[in-house]
Amino acid sequence: MTSIDFHFNTPDRLQYACRLARKITQSGSVSPQTPLVVYCSNQNRLKQFDELLWAFSEKDFIAHAPFAEPAARKSPVVLVNQDERLENHHLLLNLDDRTPAFFSRFSRLFEVVSADEEDRAMARLRFSYYRDRGYPLTRHDLAQNAQ
Repeated sequence: MTSIDFHFNTPDRLQYACRLARKITQSGSVSPQTPLVVYCSNQNRLKQFDELLWAFSEKDFIAHAPFAEPAARKSPVVLVNQDERLENHHLLLNLDDRTPAFFSRFSRLFEVVSADEEDRAMARLRFSYYRDRGYPLTRHDLAQNAQ
């Protein structure tokens, strides 16, 4: 069963997602064979995330590529905007407003939620969906961690 981590109350959803992607890649838990899959059906948001990854850190480049590009086969981070035919379903980072229909194929799902009220409202729906179906949930309140 997929375990789900909610990281919420971040001031900037995409910046925090970059930090989370860096942490995951540096942990050694992803590789080109078992990549971190970053999903968002909103192509503009996914493109913005892609651009942020390129400029995120001068010291820590996060290798990544959109699924459609040949470089994705050699990348530990793969960007998708729809359900793709992936060989491995290890880690999924959801940047979409809705629950990915295919999330249960993954071992672990990361949700990142900003302090924006609209984002929080959509995240509550996703949280309820997972909770009501019995998925194990872990909450990471970033506002508490900042104190």
